Amino acid sequence: MKGIVFTVFIEMVEQKFSLKILDTIITNAQLPSGGSYTTLGTYDHSEMIQLVVMLSEQSGIPVADLVKVFGEYLFVQLVEMYPQFVDTNRTLFEFLLKIDSYIHVEVLKLYPDAELPGFEYETSGPDVLVMIYRSSRPFADLAEGLILGSIQHYGEAVDIQREDLSNGPVNTARFTLTKRGGYHG
Repeated sequence: MKGIVFTVFIEMVEQKFSLKILDTIITNAQLPSGGSYTTLGTYDHSEMIQLVVMLSEQSGIPVADLVKVFGEYLFVQLVEMYPQFVDTNRTLFEFLLKIDSYIHVEVLKLYPDAELPGFEYETSGPDVLVMIYRSSRPFADLAEGLILGSIQHYGEAVDIQREDLSNGPVNTARFTLTKRGGYHG
């Protein structure tokens, strides 16, 4: 997992919780990296899981909820760092439909060794978008948080439903996004 994800997580914990909690979770997690990350480094995704579990223990907030909130926070930070990924898209669905074909291609140019999830798409009309998430890592909660962050960014009234389809070593989830209230952006 790319270090940028870790550095943004560390920043979020410090901002939303405290430096004391951050120090506690890093110490208690007993991480191989020692909790020292660089944006360009690559680290085992299990360290992120350990950090989130430790934060859950310290905060009393369920792991899944913390990861979703982190996904929303991460989306805002990524937009600040890479505005070109969202600036060229007028609508949420236009943006989401380009994750695999454009955004992940560009991410791999920046971080050639990044292990990115895959998305497949189904549409049943202009007001519904179905995204199938597949990854070797258990981060559907993070994907959901990133989608929620994108919904907030575009300011569209969209409901999201998630269904776990995992079976075996591949983590799979179906996200169904439905526009509310007759918005037809």
